[in-house]
Amino acid sequence: MNQDLLSVGSKRRRTGGSLRGNASSSQVDEEQMNRVVEEEEQQQRRQQEEQHIGRNGETGGDEPGFDDRHESQQEQLEENNNRLITADEESTCNQEEDDGDEHAGDQEEEVEEEEEMDQESDDFDQSDDSSREDEHANSNNVTNSNSLMDLPIHQSSPFYIKTKMKRKLDHGSEVRSFSLGKKPCKVSEYTSTTGLVPCSATPTTFGDLRAANGQGQQRRRITSVQPPTGLQEWLKMFQSWSGPEKLLALDELIDSCEPTQVKHMMQVIEPQFQRDFISLLPKELALYVLSFLEPRDLLQAAQTCRYWRILAEDNLLWREKCKEEGIDEPLHIKRRKVIKPGFIHSPWKSAYIRQHRIDTNWRRGELKSPKVLKGHDDHVITCLQFCGNRIVSGSDDNTLKVWSAVTGKCLRTLVGHTGGVWSSQMRDNIIISGSTDRTLKVWNAETGECIHTLYGHTSTVRCMHLHEKRVVSGSRDATLRVWDIETGQCLHVLMGHVAAVRCVQYDGRRVVSGAYDFMVKVWDPETETCLHTLQGHTNRVYSLQFDGIHVVSGSLDTSIRVWDVETGNCIHTLTGHQSLTSGMELKDNILVSGNADSTVKIWDIKTGQCLQTLQGPNKHQSAVTCLQFNKNFVITSSDDGTVKLWDLKTGEFIRNLVTLESGGSGGVVWRIRASNTKLVCAVGSRNGTEETKLLVLDFDVDMK
Repeated sequence: MNQDLLSVGSKRRRTGGSLRGNASSSQVDEEQMNRVVEEEEQQQRRQQEEQHIGRNGETGGDEPGFDDRHESQQEQLEENNNRLITADEESTCNQEEDDGDEHAGDQEEEVEEEEEMDQESDDFDQSDDSSREDEHANSNNVTNSNSLMDLPIHQSSPFYIKTKMKRKLDHGSEVRSFSLGKKPCKVSEYTSTTGLVPCSATPTTFGDLRAANGQGQQRRRITSVQPPTGLQEWLKMFQSWSGPEKLLALDELIDSCEPTQVKHMMQVIEPQFQRDFISLLPKELALYVLSFLEPRDLLQAAQTCRYWRILAEDNLLWREKCKEEGIDEPLHIKRRKVIKPGFIHSPWKSAYIRQHRIDTNWRRGELKSPKVLKGHDDHVITCLQFCGNRIVSGSDDNTLKVWSAVTGKCLRTLVGHTGGVWSSQMRDNIIISGSTDRTLKVWNAETGECIHTLYGHTSTVRCMHLHEKRVVSGSRDATLRVWDIETGQCLHVLMGHVAAVRCVQYDGRRVVSGAYDFMVKVWDPETETCLHTLQGHTNRVYSLQFDGIHVVSGSLDTSIRVWDVETGNCIHTLTGHQSLTSGMELKDNILVSGNADSTVKIWDIKTGQCLQTLQGPNKHQSAVTCLQFNKNFVITSSDDGTVKLWDLKTGEFIRNLVTLESGGSGGVVWRIRASNTKLVCAVGSRNGTEETKLLVLDFDVDMK
């Protein structure tokens, strides 16, 4: 049931906004995230110090009980928060914490778990300092009756306090959320052996409300003075008045009170409206409600009390959060200690936090010196593949090289082509290459062995696309061929273009090709028939994207066209670039295009609208050579010798990831390939100013 409810919650949750995100809000979010990372490091240092103190205590045999330490920590927390928790709440919590030293070991684990929860919350709790201080100050004004001299003058004045009290009374019952600070409490605070104390009807008096909250007729007594004479008669008279008369009497009473007396009233009243409705719900419904929270808010809610913390650790809840972010695998971490049964560690939550830290590394992490992979001498790297921890580079020196992305070592060199390698594909341990020698070769990446040489094309193999066990190749001989990579056989030949085939896409069912004859063709490879010829471009077609529904083609005529693959109709013509569209990538109806005019554009292919243009003072100064994007970032490379990182939603420039010293004087970044944690760049020059090499940047984090 949990899973079904969470799935429904995920569907109803907001999608996060369009790609026209607010630039300022994005910047604030990133500043908040950055601050939280620093707080997390401080928390880790404190945790290590406390563990060291704990070990010393065990050695000496005089370690104080957990309850004493906890009371000390609680007193310090209350002092820092100006006693947000009233004296009644303190006494209630202290009674429940008197378990003795026999449970000190278990409680030490709980302290570590709470500190760990603080660290996780710090990753996302990044509201800016000024707003947090303002909120804290306002809270102090309401609750601290014993530190009036510490308040700002205008907030300690009788007029201010009385006005605030009147406002509360005028607005009636106000339900207030729990403070997000750590508040040690147990499930038993909210439940009894039969569940929570039921409230049979809506409270009609404040006494009824106190009873519904389980406080009975408790009173906060600040003196031992006996009730004044006539108090009961006055109360009976008050009850006999009408509603407006009662409000008028209360106004007069407040006006006649001293500020400390009014604040006492507020301290008694406010806690009664702090209702924990989550604990009133069955666990399935409570999880459904929490599923609407953003991860940062969810981690903060986990600090409210122990029961909320148990809910916030739910693995299914975090699996849905990961699903929304495109995280496919949970993260299993070796724990230092065994977590108590009530606090099961969530691998999906760990995966979410790890991904957040990785994203932060891309945006703001220190750019460490990249690994430098040298091996193609001064030749041009024409094609680049990156899969797992293996990098494959192809060059016009007739070879391919297989590299380790971890060590940076060249594992093997694939020798066999008699002409330059101009196209390649890679899957698992299989590498396929196309060359100016008119052949394709199938290689074993582990051994470096050439498994098959595929003959048939009569000119350079310029492009290819691998899908499962088949690869489609396009050649300057104007044909396409479909090959079985296991047997090396040519299964089909697709003929119809009248000029060189420059780009090809294959999804296992349809082949889409673009050529120098200005045409885009859609093929059924099994019957070798051309289903549609997509006419409209007025110059050579250089780039293609195909998602099974839409075909997107980029041309030297400066336009980008979006086609329906089933009907062959042109849905949109995307205009705005000024030159050749050199590279494109399409995901979930979002298209990112790079152009020789040095700009990058982000499009919605459903509407044909240009969402962002990546330009401005930090834009590329020369043609865009390659690009890649995910849900957060766009990475672009250029002839100007730089690799830039952009925000996908806002189009804002984030930073340069690579800047060649020879940039602008011949240094070029030819190709880039990125994974979740690594960036591989193929760099060099056409005039000898930059040595041909691969650069590997690592943005991974260590989750201990």
